[in-house]
Amino acid sequence: MSVRIAVIDDWQNVASDVVDWSVLEAVGQVSFLHDYPADTATMVERLQTFDVICLMRERSTFDQALLRGLPNLKLLVTGGMRNAAVDIPAAKALGIQVCGTDSYKHAAPELTWALIMASTRNLLAEANSLRDGEWQQGLGSDLYGKTLGILGLGSIGQRIAQFGKVFGMRVIAWSENLTPERAAESGVDWVSKRELFEQADVLSIHLVLSDRSRGLVDAQALSWMKPTAQLINTARGPIVDETALIAALVSGRLAGAALDVFDQEPLPVDHPFRQLANVLATPHVGYVSEQNYRQFYAQMIEDIQSWASGAPIRVLG
Repeated sequence: MSVRIAVIDDWQNVASDVVDWSVLEAVGQVSFLHDYPADTATMVERLQTFDVICLMRERSTFDQALLRGLPNLKLLVTGGMRNAAVDIPAAKALGIQVCGTDSYKHAAPELTWALIMASTRNLLAEANSLRDGEWQQGLGSDLYGKTLGILGLGSIGQRIAQFGKVFGMRVIAWSENLTPERAAESGVDWVSKRELFEQADVLSIHLVLSDRSRGLVDAQALSWMKPTAQLINTARGPIVDETALIAALVSGRLAGAALDVFDQEPLPVDHPFRQLANVLATPHVGYVSEQNYRQFYAQMIEDIQSWASGAPIRVLG
């Protein structure tokens, strides 16, 4: 068997080094593609000869139009067990197998807490002022004794709750599926949606993007928040109404936001989030860690080997 394998979406140009791809020599030849635009016609031209394509999360959209233009494609492998950028039903209809990988569970919670610490203590502005020759520009906020609100108490939300308690914070949570009993199991106080937004000094979002969660943090929800509060989003951009958030930040209705995810990624060069002084924005690096990448790519290799042997694993859809 000689399978043509493409590894794309490697924005940092690290895929070839973090794991040993030579173990796939018995399966086929691996190519690392870095120069590829997003338009469908060019993607078809670049990728049409490959049997297997490895994707990093949701950086490239594999919709029905692109999938139909890749007649040789037999296997798509994505980092993570969810990828909203892949039309899995269309792939299935075309006979294309889609497989995923596990994730390193500590990367996203650690980045979330780093953003909470940096935004509340105003670290970006202080570090930049020091580089400019200044010294001590303002007062940072404290976490001890404050209220941490968690929107979505899943695995990541539970870790953030643990961090909050270590820092002496009162932790509250709400989601549509969360019950008071489940919240209590994590040592967290269940509150209503409005109470979550009203009481939180720091509100951290940890929901899966779905039709139900899209736009959940809207103008009304933001209007309930304290003017001194910070909004943290490391989940998915469309959970928050960007227009409403920008308006709240510009008007001073909300003290600040720390964001790792956006409606459009990469974030447009002229986007307000790149300029607003009360926004700490990072380029979706919650999952971009050394250990996570090793796990993603190592399991991509396992997926390809298992598929080649006729026993695919971590099948999606």
